[in-house]
Amino acid sequence: MANTPQVTVGAPDDLGLRKILVDGKRVGRARSPRELRRILDRAGVAPGHDIQWLGGDFSVWPDKPVQRISIGFVMVFGLLATAVPLCHIGLSDSGDALTYGGRVAGFTVLVASIVELAAAAAAVDYWGRRRWRYSGVVVLIGVVIAFLCSVALLLLQIGERFNRYTLIGLALAAWSSVALVVLVRSGVWRGLRYPKTIAIGVIVSTFLAGSNLAYSQIYVPYVKTPLVQSGAEFGEATQEKPGAPMYVTVHLYVKNSGEVPVYVLDSKYWIRGGPANSRSDGKTGQFKLVYDGDFVTPVGRVLTPGEEIKQDVVVEVKDPEGRKFEAIKAQTEVYVIRKDRMKMSDAYESSAVWGKSLKEEVARGKAPRGANYRFRAQISNSSEILNVTRGRQLITVWRVASEQYPRIVVDVSPPGERIEFDGRYPKAKKKAIQRYGLTVVRGSMAQTPYPELLEQARSGESEKAEGSGGQDGSGGSGQP
Repeated sequence: MANTPQVTVGAPDDLGLRKILVDGKRVGRARSPRELRRILDRAGVAPGHDIQWLGGDFSVWPDKPVQRISIGFVMVFGLLATAVPLCHIGLSDSGDALTYGGRVAGFTVLVASIVELAAAAAAVDYWGRRRWRYSGVVVLIGVVIAFLCSVALLLLQIGERFNRYTLIGLALAAWSSVALVVLVRSGVWRGLRYPKTIAIGVIVSTFLAGSNLAYSQIYVPYVKTPLVQSGAEFGEATQEKPGAPMYVTVHLYVKNSGEVPVYVLDSKYWIRGGPANSRSDGKTGQFKLVYDGDFVTPVGRVLTPGEEIKQDVVVEVKDPEGRKFEAIKAQTEVYVIRKDRMKMSDAYESSAVWGKSLKEEVARGKAPRGANYRFRAQISNSSEILNVTRGRQLITVWRVASEQYPRIVVDVSPPGERIEFDGRYPKAKKKAIQRYGLTVVRGSMAQTPYPELLEQARSGESEKAEGSGGQDGSGGSGQP
């Protein structure tokens, strides 16, 4: 009987597994008498052999398979449910985010989704046979990531429209909170040599990663401010003969002097005539509109840092002698939006609507009164995480006709909501300004005495009449 093996069955763990030792060597773990018998058969122990029981006798098998499998299934489902949106966001932002920091954040989110997949696999082991020593720790890391992601998603949803990602955030927050309680009670960190050191390392690493993302995603984009300048200058004036219209050349420009590229949504310029001092009697509307138009084409084009758009337009002034102007002035207005905070589809330029279709929109209250042109396009945010939290946005630009103040009206809002942007009251549209850098750039005003301009046109006419030798040229001085 010297070769009789010594069999020991240990106490059950929290999953009901009892360690089986033969001559001090571990040969397996069992949850039921059937599993115990199968393991002993493999070890060559005959039925009826004496067994030393620790932590309970033959009748103690606390495993609850239905409960265990259900908990494991819920854990795996929650981890996979977290991995899917993280993978979608990470893949999108790692390649398509508008900024370098956004792409780095995309790679970080993609890594987090891979960790979630590993945690789902570890959950199968942890609520199964627990063959891997650290499976519980990996599950804990995955659940913590899910909790942080749900909190971030809900914070980003504050002030936004309720959408399906709000439900996802609420569901993940509830699931991860319960899962954390279950894992803490299970003591998943058991088996780690230095749990406190590892926990501190994880906390510090998370803090550094969060600080880096906050710096790249929030601080850097907002310290870079666009600087767009615009203006107008008067050029030469010509007139064919007394009583004929006078033609005035006006030089218009817009320049990006900053570090941020912008989309030029639309542009406008006005030529007005009136008294030399518009504040002489305190009245408004003293200047009368002579001419107006747009000067940046095509609409929606990108103005990169250092780029300048110039255009000379010829303005026709009818009955110049009959106009009792003391001065004539020109001014520009350009609407821009930051390219580093949103992406506009190429359909904007070709989305023009006018005529009967636009009149129907005006009649239904879907467009401002007097609108004679409309451009519209869908825009996406600078990152996919902002797309899923803010939802789809539309940008609409109307050109509105008026006898004295033709203008541009811009709207950035969710579909079905019309929120006009008025540069005169910027606080009313603070959200669009902060999010996308929507800005109206009013150019420096050019003003010149009208009598001098008329005299210049007449002198050009005289020089042309005197130059009967076949000379070509208008005779304008080109002087503002």
